[in-house]
Amino acid sequence: MKDLPKVFASPINKHLNNNDEVSKSTNAYKEQVIDISKKINDIFSSYSYVYKADVIITTNEGETREKVIAKKDNYLITIDNKKIDIGTIKDIEMVNKKTS
Repeated sequence: MKDLPKVFASPINKHLNNNDEVSKSTNAYKEQVIDISKKINDIFSSYSYVYKADVIITTNEGETREKVIAKKDNYLITIDNKKIDIGTIKDIEMVNKKTS
């Protein structure tokens, strides 16, 4: 191993600025990425959905827990016959039966 040539390493004599602030992610961006229609379709196509889905719906007005039975046009229909406009929904999550 003593017969190997030496490797040249150039010294760094200046301050490096790698734009640390640009590479950080924020939660505000993640909220915009949520695809509500995909989440709704996943709920209705899941194995746990038979007749009604117990969900938590987040809108501008707050969170509500509903039992959703159908999707019609641009609305979700609840078991209480309420219509919830899909355009007003920020997030929708299935309620885990084991933890509730």
